[in-house]
Amino acid sequence: MMIIDFRSDTFTRPTPAMLDAMYAAATGDDVYGEDPSVNTLEAMMAAYFGKEAALFCPTGTMSNQVAIKVHTQPGDEVIHSNLAHIYIYEGGGIAATSGAQSRPLEGDRGMFTATDVLAAINPDDVHKAATSLVCLENTMNRGGGCCYDIEEIVKIKEVCLQNNLKLHLDGARLFNALVATGEKPATYGELFDSLSVCLNKGMGCPMGSVLMGSAEFIRKARRVRKRLGGGMRQAGFMAATGIYAMEHHIDRLAQDHLHAKDIAQTLLEKTFVGHMLPVETNIISFEVRGDEWTSHYFCDYLKNEGILASPVTDSMVRMVTHLDITPAMVAKTCAVIAEME
Repeated sequence: MMIIDFRSDTFTRPTPAMLDAMYAAATGDDVYGEDPSVNTLEAMMAAYFGKEAALFCPTGTMSNQVAIKVHTQPGDEVIHSNLAHIYIYEGGGIAATSGAQSRPLEGDRGMFTATDVLAAINPDDVHKAATSLVCLENTMNRGGGCCYDIEEIVKIKEVCLQNNLKLHLDGARLFNALVATGEKPATYGELFDSLSVCLNKGMGCPMGSVLMGSAEFIRKARRVRKRLGGGMRQAGFMAATGIYAMEHHIDRLAQDHLHAKDIAQTLLEKTFVGHMLPVETNIISFEVRGDEWTSHYFCDYLKNEGILASPVTDSMVRMVTHLDITPAMVAKTCAVIAEME
């Protein structure tokens, strides 16, 4: 049976052409700064987002935690969403790696406002932690892949500038946001002091995240990456997949978004489907309801048909479209859902 995997866009595998790029990659020792493919990818990503420099990391978690460490001092406070990946899914890294504490904010699907940030900044009081960093996430994973309004980010940046705060973006799925909104990458480079972008999600690479910022920021980040065990050797084999993805896999993300909307439309026609978060990119998050329908029952039903989805809670299900999901797979999934009673 053909397996159709909607659990995450991290389940993609390199395409044959990407594997060819890996095989042909020029490599060296990246710890010595001598891996030409890594150097090319870092320069490409920095230029794309209009930043001075970039650093190739094995994971998005490492990119984010390196950034937080560089931007903060032990005892500082970091403002972020209560649904943020850096808060929920990165192993307590803010506390363990940086010695900083969290100020989680509620918002619309995990997206807070400049007003929220201003209200959360601690006064200059020896009894209070020093607020030093604001972190946003775009797209917002736990918010159903929603995209921040760029005008709100501009307002948040103003608050940061007025209060001497740094602004970091967890842009794990930033390419999805760019494709969905048509915004320019350089706009994000201008607004954020640092940003991390994953290559191992919708872009289809087997691993990798790139952290970007000023040359001085990246110089410090390189030291933290080394301390965390992120100094890689012939990393060019992996960097080559990022170069290939940058050249071939950005525009095609629009197809993933269309696939997600097709599945969402089919789901919304079912009486057992309750609230669904707006589907803006490649993530579908929805509620199942009724005496029989739980998220686990729904996912088990699909699994019997060779379709994998994730039960997030007892009532919420998450499905993610990606590079390895074909139109035929979407058609089959919609057909299976249509037959559910």
